[in-house]
Order: sequence, then structure tokens, then C-alpha cells
Amino acid sequence: MCSSDLGALHSESQVQGRMASGSRHRENGLEARKQNIAKHDMCYFCFDVLYCHLYNLQPPQVPTTFSNAEYPLFVTWKIGKDQKLRGCIGTFNEMELHHGLREYAITSAMKDSRFSPMSREEFPGLQVSVSILCNFEDGADFSDWELGTHGIRIEFLSERGNKKTATFLPEVPLAQGWDKIQTIDSLLRKGGWRGQVNQDVRRQIRLVRYQSELVSVS
Repeated sequence: MCSSDLGALHSESQVQGRMASGSRHRENGLEARKQNIAKHDMCYFCFDVLYCHLYNLQPPQVPTTFSNAEYPLFVTWKIGKDQKLRGCIGTFNEMELHHGLREYAITSAMKDSRFSPMSREEFPGLQVSVSILCNFEDGADFSDWELGTHGIRIEFLSERGNKKTATFLPEVPLAQGWDKIQTIDSLLRKGGWRGQVNQDVRRQIRLVRYQSELVSVS
């Protein structure tokens, strides 16, 4: 799927982590503690981090207005009135939020392989979103998740027998107007499936569903 598509918002080639993280997160209690972790101050911090990076300034001080607990996270940059995707990278591994946001604010802006590195001229037109991931669960099959509630991460074998993975955050299918089948098929394509997509292909998928707390600032 091309990088200009909203459906390509969260490329698994930009995601670090393992499929087994779903079980690990549940063991750590994430499944049981859906909290209001995401704060708008996280977005302001990402802006500060990127500004200092672009202008070769000292990094901003460690924030004191939000938790430094460990969570998986994504940072997404969009630009312009039409909020065109400009970069999105995240991790399924738990990271301390102060360090994770600092790292991925820059990585998503400068190292998303679908885009050129961010420039100073683009900075005034940016919007940033922070997604804090939680409530990881193994799906019984490819359809065992709810539109508008869950993000999904799939693992499957390619035509050549190579393991592939891909993810969509919860907001992507709704933004595209997709149903579950369309979402799964698009995710297979994004993960690298080149052949025909049918029920047999869908049935081989291993799926982990999750939820996210999302905050955005322009």
C-alpha cells in the first residue's frame, strides 16, 4: 500500500516488538488496568523534542506533568490542513514514557522510510498524536476484534514461507470506512502478501488485538 494512503498510517516495517508481547503484557497486568495515561502534555513534549532536534538545541528537560510508567507507544506526525501523514513509528515493547516519547518523536519525524526527514520549514504546520497501547489479547481468529475499539497486529506466513507482521491502530479502519474483511485484507497487503487473498489465507493469520489511548495536538 502506498505511503500516501491513510491505510498505510502504521507500517509494521516501522514497528519494533514481538507478537508474543500480547501474552507478556497481560502477565504484567496491562490488560486489567485501562487508565487515562495519555496526556496532551505528551504531545507538547514531542513538539519540544523535535524542535530542539531540528534547531540543534539542547534537548528539553525531563517532563514532570505525566507518568514515566512503561507502556508500548506510537508517535504519529501529520501536516497541513488535510492532516496528511508525515511519519509514524512506534514500539510494542514497553518503554518508560519519558524515554520512549523522546526517542519516537524524533524517529517518526526523521527516520520513517516512507518519507524524507522532517525540515524546519514544515514544523509550523505539524500535528502530533501519541498513542499509548494497552489491553493486549490474543484473538481466536482473524475476525475476533471490534471495529472502532481495537487495534490489530497480525502475523502470517508469506507465499515463500517467511513470517510477516503488520499492524493498524484502532482509528485506521474507521478513517478508511473499512469493514473487518477489508481491514484484514489491507493489512495483509501492507505486511507483504502479494497473492490472492481468500478465506484460507485469512484463516492462517495469528491476531493480537489491543486498545489505545490517543491524544493529539496541532
